[in-house]
Amino acid sequence: MKISEAMTREVRVAGPEETIRQAAKMMASLDAGVLPVGEDDHLIGMITDRDIAIRGIAQGKGPKTKVREVMTKDVKYCFDDQEVEEVTRNMANIQVRRLPVLNRDKRLVGILSLGDIAISVDGNGAAEALRGISRPGGEHTQAA
Repeated sequence: MKISEAMTREVRVAGPEETIRQAAKMMASLDAGVLPVGEDDHLIGMITDRDIAIRGIAQGKGPKTKVREVMTKDVKYCFDDQEVEEVTRNMANIQVRRLPVLNRDKRLVGILSLGDIAISVDGNGAAEALRGISRPGGEHTQAA
């Protein structure tokens, strides 16, 4: 199955000059924990609720802080014509639960989550990815 068959197509994008309060409100209205960040029709980052909490609030930054200051700039992504199985393995390896989906012109066309994978295929891929994502030692580990 291709990513284009599993991904969520309706994706809201935050602007880098928006505030983290605006991004948080958008996340709340979407019931989502992540937003792609775009500028001049290009994906330039991702912002998560965790970015807001850890890189924003925990560092003493207020609600008027710009998204650009706390977003993740090293964006991992996949292409809409890739196979779900391949991308699922990659998600496990890089320990992420969501990936923005680009077309081959590198334009944002969707987002892929473990939930999308679980409901679009037999669910084994999502379980495999979650095992990889949850292994100790990742970027967001709580181990000492």
